[in-house]
Amino acid sequence: MPVKHTISENYGTYFITFTCYNWLSLIDKVNGYDIVYNWFDHLKGKGHFINGYVIMPNHVHVLISFKNTLQSINTIVGNGKRFMAYEIIKRLQENKEDAIVKQLEDGVETARKLKNKQHEVWKLSFDWKECKSPSFINQKLVYMHNNPCSKKWQLSINPVSYIHSSAKYYIQGDQGVYRVTNFMEMEDFNLSDY
Repeated sequence: MPVKHTISENYGTYFITFTCYNWLSLIDKVNGYDIVYNWFDHLKGKGHFINGYVIMPNHVHVLISFKNTLQSINTIVGNGKRFMAYEIIKRLQENKEDAIVKQLEDGVETARKLKNKQHEVWKLSFDWKECKSPSFINQKLVYMHNNPCSKKWQLSINPVSYIHSSAKYYIQGDQGVYRVTNFMEMEDFNLSDY
């Protein structure tokens, strides 16, 4: 999947954001939070670490420490988006959300249709920031954890009460719905080792 800029390293800690096509609330529409958690499980199974996250109705913010698997981070994220898209489409079809499925079909660019792409579930690119310092990581965690409480969303009165987030862990010390690895523990791991 195209990104604005290619990540040159095959390892490291990155703040990644990807968004549903046309900002549609597809994750919420299909109650697809578990789809994202399944992707997190897949990443952990490959040796990567989920350090923080918030899953919003139409986008995902995640802090991931990628272990060097000799696969590009762009490919890892692109493959994850693709497999999550398949499950979202499946659920939309099961729920007979024909108008949304049609909109996602119509969103596919002609060149991609020729390569057999059938639906545009996510925006083509994803945003990323390399995280090299604890202060920068903390800044990103605060930003993502406050996202559900923002004036635009108003999904929660405080970061801790939004369940699809790692805020509970970082603010209260209790793991939430999905277990994360504290970013401070990453100093004990050599992510560059294959």
